[in-house]
Amino acid sequence: MEIILREHVENLGKRGEIVKVADGFARNYLLPRKLALPATAGNRKHVERERKIMEGREAEEKGAAEAVAARLTAIDIAIARRVGDTEQLYGSVTASDIVDFLKSKGFEVDRRKLILPEPLKALGEYDVPLKLHREVTVPLKVKVVKEGSSAS
Repeated sequence: MEIILREHVENLGKRGEIVKVADGFARNYLLPRKLALPATAGNRKHVERERKIMEGREAEEKGAAEAVAARLTAIDIAIARRVGDTEQLYGSVTASDIVDFLKSKGFEVDRRKLILPEPLKALGEYDVPLKLHREVTVPLKVKVVKEGSSAS
């Protein structure tokens, strides 16, 4: 079945693209969630008008994300945790901890945009990617330090 994507769908295509997918995938997933439209002549014209408007908006969003990314690269994230005698952490550093730190510095970031497959469970420095936009990903430098030591 040919469909026109109304939204960007990971591993399938971008907004406005005409793609061929299995009938069941279109009927059961894409169409009910309003992620796609059937590829008819009327829908093609409608989506082409929408695409022109969205390209401008998309460029604006990407520019804003790049500006935030430039400010985020200058921030040192140091999160202090209690450790035992063997340098083992009591607990771990999660995506929520990093988001709370960024919030205290004036950045509103959604926790789900932080790409942290599992919590940080050891002292050290880590690169944690933050996906601000579909095309803008910032590597954050996160330091897990002993509680009571100098954070810088």
